[in-house]
Amino acid sequence: MQISQDLQLVLANVFADAKERKHEYITPEHLLLCALKDKSIREILMDCEVLPERVSEELARFLEANIPQSDGQDPGHSIGFQSVLARAAQHTEHFQREYIELADIIVSIFDEPRSHGSFFLKRAGLTRYKLLQRIAHGSSFYEIEEESLGGEDSPRADNQQEISEEREDNPGMPISDSESPQEEQRQSARPNRDPLQRFVTDLTDRARKGELDPLIGREDIIERTIQVLCRRRKNNPIHVGDPGVGKTTITEGLAIRMAEGKVPAFLQGFSLFALDMGDMLAGTRFRGDFEQRIKGMIKELERRKNVILFIDEIHSIVGAGAVSSTSMDASSMLKPLLTSGTVRCIGATTYEDFRRYITRDHALTRRFQKIEVPELTVAESVEVLKGLRSRYEEYHEVRYDDQVLEAAVRLAGQYINERLLPDKAIDVIDECGAAIQMRRHTVDPQKPITPTPVTIEQVEQMVARMAQIPQRSVTADERDRLKNLYEGLSKVVFGQDPALREVSEAIKRSRAGFRTPNKPVASLLFVGPTGVGKTELARQLASILGIELLRFDMSEYQERHTVSRLIGSPPGYVGFEEGAQLTDSVRRTPHAVLLLDEIEKAHLDIQHILLQIMDYATVTDNSGKKADFRNIILIMTSNAGAREIGTHRIGFTGHRITQEALDNAVERIFSPEFRGRLDRVVAFQDLSPKIIASIVRREIGLFNEQLAEHKVKVVLTKRCIQWLAQQCEDSLAGARDVSRLVEQHIRSWFVDQVLFGALAKGGTVRVDFSKGRVVFRH
Repeated sequence: MQISQDLQLVLANVFADAKERKHEYITPEHLLLCALKDKSIREILMDCEVLPERVSEELARFLEANIPQSDGQDPGHSIGFQSVLARAAQHTEHFQREYIELADIIVSIFDEPRSHGSFFLKRAGLTRYKLLQRIAHGSSFYEIEEESLGGEDSPRADNQQEISEEREDNPGMPISDSESPQEEQRQSARPNRDPLQRFVTDLTDRARKGELDPLIGREDIIERTIQVLCRRRKNNPIHVGDPGVGKTTITEGLAIRMAEGKVPAFLQGFSLFALDMGDMLAGTRFRGDFEQRIKGMIKELERRKNVILFIDEIHSIVGAGAVSSTSMDASSMLKPLLTSGTVRCIGATTYEDFRRYITRDHALTRRFQKIEVPELTVAESVEVLKGLRSRYEEYHEVRYDDQVLEAAVRLAGQYINERLLPDKAIDVIDECGAAIQMRRHTVDPQKPITPTPVTIEQVEQMVARMAQIPQRSVTADERDRLKNLYEGLSKVVFGQDPALREVSEAIKRSRAGFRTPNKPVASLLFVGPTGVGKTELARQLASILGIELLRFDMSEYQERHTVSRLIGSPPGYVGFEEGAQLTDSVRRTPHAVLLLDEIEKAHLDIQHILLQIMDYATVTDNSGKKADFRNIILIMTSNAGAREIGTHRIGFTGHRITQEALDNAVERIFSPEFRGRLDRVVAFQDLSPKIIASIVRREIGLFNEQLAEHKVKVVLTKRCIQWLAQQCEDSLAGARDVSRLVEQHIRSWFVDQVLFGALAKGGTVRVDFSKGRVVFRH
């Protein structure tokens, strides 16, 4: 058993104080006086309705008048002091604790017989019941039910009996008078016992003070909520919606209406209270504390009547306060209140939490009337920002024009993922204002402040930072991108002009609104031999449009059991908690190019999933969440027809694959219902030597960009380029071999030369092909 650090400090102070007073010995009163200087002990006594200052003054007078002084020797320990320490040690050992705490000393002093310190504590109003309740439960005494303190057998009556007996044993002790000025002072310092003032917030009062943001729109949901509140029974609405759609704001808007009197006559004079479940649970370490608080709150609510209780994150009441030995929790204790109809309750939770917690308790579910809160449209979100504009302008001392608010909603909706409007748009304008305010005070804190206009460029920069995407992807106008889409693709993908034109037309047709609603932007199947640019076209398309590329290699999903990784394993199977790869990726990045590479290698069950995506642009994963594919460009690649490349053909077609061969391969691999849902089957032809030579030049251009920092430049002769192109054509691997051949025959020579050789300080190298080998000339 050890002594805590706080107690060690107090014991050291006790010895120093007694020595400074030149007292002959140390008494429990010395110990109590020093303990009262500790902040935690003062809080304990104040929670027990005892004024520490009053006790300290009485102890100081007692020590000054009754303790004999010594001739300069160190003070000794009185029997009472030793008894207090021994009793505290026994108390600690009884409860099997490792450390003797300062609170144990207070209890021991209180129990010390014929002690003036104990007498002063009792006269100040402290009882053993109060003290142990506060120390053991960590909660204030005023949280105890009033009726538990009344009556002749109550702890207060026991305390009065203890004081009377003490007074009989020591007639010289002063008499406690409940009508004394000190008692009146103690009564005035007593905390408020109303549980509603500790655990709830009066939203109607905050609305009268103008502390709540106004509610813009949502008239239908407000009317539906008021209609449910006016019911005779089961008058408890619950708002269910995704995070960020404004569920809490709807209740705050109702509080504003109630404060302004804009509610039906039936609800006139009602108060709307918001429950803080965190405060309700704080400090409830022992059985019965939480139930006591809940019952006290329910009793006060029923007494007041005309009360509406708002519980945000209402799913948290399920299981709150329950212990392993019982199913009694906050929801069970609130059910009678919800059924009676005397106190109305508004709840707010998400779809997932409603399904996971609320719907499992059918008795709790039927006491609420579910009201769904959908995400606001772009136009509605703009109106919300216009309604909140004045508050953010006043707070940040900036100015938001209508175009800025519209840009914030549009860009937030397009690029900030896994969050909903209007919440993410509000965050954008709030952060823009905060950034301006921060720069303003950094530059010149003393300069007079004038409202600074927020620009669209600043909104674009903030969205790019919040979404963690390159700023050029946000700032470039989408109309210009679409207009020059074909030209941009033709500069990076060579030899596939018909395929590029088909892809560009499909994307522009969808962006113009000429597509079937609730379908992906485009569903394309790229077919053709390997190494002709199918995957590269998907990559460059995502880059030019400024959106993400989500690539899945379908060779990883050849078995039936691997298909479940895309939409998640069913409950009870391995991998259920790991989530779904496809749906999670699309939810995180709803605006993207989805590339399913080599789709013919995947199991047939994947085609069944793709049918739903191409038809309805939605997929439900294993947890019941829906993933929205309406802003996805779906591209699938296949090497259908590639086998015919090396087969001998009669005539002069060489290795060119005919359209008929591609069509036959597609019909053989893919089912009719799959082909019927595709927007286009884009055929890629094998590459001619001229096209491969262009790809070689592009590869050398990329290599020159790497050499530029070393002040080195490489120039290939026409003969060398033709030789490299011929090597790629003969390999039947198309452009995929260009990078490998350039690495093998060109790049590898430069490594040592740049680091240690003649090119260490820069230079130009001419590369030629002569006498069957590559020749380098510096």
